[in-house]
Amino acid sequence: MQIFKFGGASAKDANGIRNITKIVKEYGSPQNLLIVVSAMGKTTNSLEDLTKAFFNRQDNTHEIFEQIKQYHFDVIDELFEGAEKEKVADDISNQFVEVDWIIEDEPHDEFDYVYDQIVSIGELVSTKIVSAYLNANQVQNKWIDARGYIQTDNTYREGKVDWDLSATLIQNELPAILKNEIIVTQGFVGGTSENFTTTLGREGSDYSAAIFAYSLNAEQMTIWKDVPGVLNADPKWFDNTQKLDQLSYLDAIELAYYGATVIHPKTIKPLQNKQIPLYVRSFIKPEESGTVISNEAPKKIIPSFIFKIKQVLISISPTDFSFIVEENLSDIFEVFHATGVKINTMHNSAISFSVSVDFDERKTPVLISKLKESFKVRYNDNLELITIRHYNQETIDRVLVNKETLLEVRSRHTIQMVVKDLSN
Repeated sequence: MQIFKFGGASAKDANGIRNITKIVKEYGSPQNLLIVVSAMGKTTNSLEDLTKAFFNRQDNTHEIFEQIKQYHFDVIDELFEGAEKEKVADDISNQFVEVDWIIEDEPHDEFDYVYDQIVSIGELVSTKIVSAYLNANQVQNKWIDARGYIQTDNTYREGKVDWDLSATLIQNELPAILKNEIIVTQGFVGGTSENFTTTLGREGSDYSAAIFAYSLNAEQMTIWKDVPGVLNADPKWFDNTQKLDQLSYLDAIELAYYGATVIHPKTIKPLQNKQIPLYVRSFIKPEESGTVISNEAPKKIIPSFIFKIKQVLISISPTDFSFIVEENLSDIFEVFHATGVKINTMHNSAISFSVSVDFDERKTPVLISKLKESFKVRYNDNLELITIRHYNQETIDRVLVNKETLLEVRSRHTIQMVVKDLSN
């Protein structure tokens, strides 16, 4: 039993979908293979723009949506011919109608709910196209709706998975299908008991694949990426990156938690619980081995670098100059929970508590406003968070050129530094 996950970069155009088909034929199997596919290319970003435009009642709302639709129909035109093209185009049109209905009305629901109903369409249409193309090229498969199997609560934009129910639904229905044909399904999306759509958080398709892998007791899971494997740094930030041939589950969890974008943070734990190895391989050079993540620790330790930009450093102090005590921390964490803001790193002293968070135009101002109701609050924005796993002084010096360190947190294996770029 194998799980393949293809991200947006692998399905960004007609040639990408042809390449997926080639990989499935060469490296998959005609049975006991479940394929998870993300939205095509940058569709999720475009759908986010559509959601904001609709919610803000912008004049270009329908124009954005027409561009999204045309992008998909152009791919269909290139992949299919005749009656098959008409059939696929009709199927995709019916999917898009659900969004048409939403944006024809005035926005009256909460933003996060509307976001999930609109943005989730990207995965639904991409998997319909991929499934149809595989079938047209003698790769027999069945398209299934992940929303009927991955069940979540009503936390929109980051649905919390009901593991027992999801595993039961998957185990009861999918093994019988997989005996005869491949399954193609969506990443990123889930469903509630009221049949509303939820999403699992940005880049959540990896997590979806891990849920299916866990529930089906898969032998292995493979994420196909546009990189040769897990690199020790993002090539956007570093020229001389190194591929990590092997990673332990622990290191992978730590790297994902600190912000490494190659793997979704929630992906590893379900695989670790069932000892399912995760392979990260290149869809550009599928013959190469990539990176394997398993219980086995690597023989060679290579420092890894993670950069997060658009950081806000918030320092919180009691208004009466008293000490920060457990009661203060409880109140502070309650505000973070209520506003849905995640903490990237934190440090407390006797009289202050400092945190670094991603800037969110909707959530961050609300967070700061609510904190000011009970505490003295100071903050700096436009900062960077640099995390080094398996650091030494040489690696620290390498990343601090033209940088001023505002906050530093160290453990035995990891250092995090919130810095200001002095070159700007």
